[in-house]
Amino acid sequence: MGKFIVGLIIGIILIPAAAAVYFAGGYAPAAVNDPPFPFERVIAGTALHARIARSAPKRELASFTTANIVDGADVYRHHCVGCHGLPDMQRNRPEPKMYPDPPKLFTPDGYVTDDPVGVTYWKVKNGIRMTAMPSFQNVLNEQQMWDVAALLASADKLPPEATQTLKQPLFPPPPPANGKPTTPSGTAPKGHHGAPQR
Repeated sequence: MGKFIVGLIIGIILIPAAAAVYFAGGYAPAAVNDPPFPFERVIAGTALHARIARSAPKRELASFTTANIVDGADVYRHHCVGCHGLPDMQRNRPEPKMYPDPPKLFTPDGYVTDDPVGVTYWKVKNGIRMTAMPSFQNVLNEQQMWDVAALLASADKLPPEATQTLKQPLFPPPPPANGKPTTPSGTAPKGHHGAPQR
């Protein structure tokens, strides 16, 4: 019995000491390209799913109109594209790496169409700790957060109006200076003799 108690005490001391050396000694993964530490995904995933299951509001996708989904497409275009992409978006250049990688929400691997709308709304509103997913509750109003959640719940069967909205340029071209048309470089077009037009 005495040996058991001694072993228990040593275990209680050694495990926290080993954890302290692991974290304070710089051995724990902290860089984006580091592999996850043991059980990281299980622990983080379990905690996240349990919190969402307890807190996410419930609302049926059928309660949203096409106009809501189109409005959600406009919200998505301005706030979500950089990380989560667009339908048929081609990536032609290297991108910064994040951990975990944000899902491409308009691809079969990234669809959240099986999630209740309230789950996606919760993620948009609250964000997810220790990921690149921020909270938008101080950026978007309640209706905007619900609309973008409805858009993503419909990602595999978007109404044409929403698809068209997603295809719009993010930033409209600037108005011409002084009401005159500009060339792509932003300079006033030249006249027949190479001088700027008046």
